[in-house]
Amino acid sequence: MMDNKHILDNGLLEQYLLGELNTQECEQIEQALASDTELKAKFDALEKDFEILGLENAITPPKGIKHQLIQDIKEAKNIKNKKNNSNLKFYLGIAASIAALLMIGSFWMYKELSDLKQQLQTVEIEKTELNDKLNNLNQQLEQETELFATLTHPDTKQYVLKGNTLMPDGKVLSYVNHNTKTVVINTERLPKLDEAHDYQMWADVEGDMINMGVIAKDQNLMAMTYIDHAESLNITIEPAGGNDHPTVSKLVTNVYLK
Repeated sequence: MMDNKHILDNGLLEQYLLGELNTQECEQIEQALASDTELKAKFDALEKDFEILGLENAITPPKGIKHQLIQDIKEAKNIKNKKNNSNLKFYLGIAASIAALLMIGSFWMYKELSDLKQQLQTVEIEKTELNDKLNNLNQQLEQETELFATLTHPDTKQYVLKGNTLMPDGKVLSYVNHNTKTVVINTERLPKLDEAHDYQMWADVEGDMINMGVIAKDQNLMAMTYIDHAESLNITIEPAGGNDHPTVSKLVTNVYLK
């Protein structure tokens, strides 16, 4: 049977979750989970984070985005076709109006030009809005892909930051990879703060506390700034938007890195 160290060092829990192991390996993993409570706890935490990534923090398009995108494309095409028809009518109108130009006057031509300009502007606005929606979706996809890569990397190590007396029920799971220089945290168990305060993360490097970033209130799984040679991870409560230096009296949790 596989031992705990072999399973963790080779990222076999992640591969088991993703269905990448053969039948024999799956059976060995299941035996290890049944006999090792510590390994089972790590597996449960990892499974929970995958669920968060796939359901809560994965790409969640706005309601009806698929239908809206299809409608936007159809409307843009219809407007373009209308614009082409209008162009044809416009030039035919010029040819037909030459004989009666003195009678019709310049007002009609000005109106046609104004209508055409308005149609072109409408097409450009529709195109810009559609591109913005697609760009936002692509950015969300890239962010979620990066988080997923850190969680599944075989060299990623998990550290648990347990709350102190200031936050007895709080807990943060952190995933640190020194090879890819990435840090991802799960803040689902962090108590909510009011609008005037934020949680902020710090890395202790030879006694100096270096800012790793402010923890977002609306995300349960997020990437933080990786700091080289960090000896520990620390979280404090700071004024909204973060602080230049940590408020030591508001330190709520920390963990030493191995």
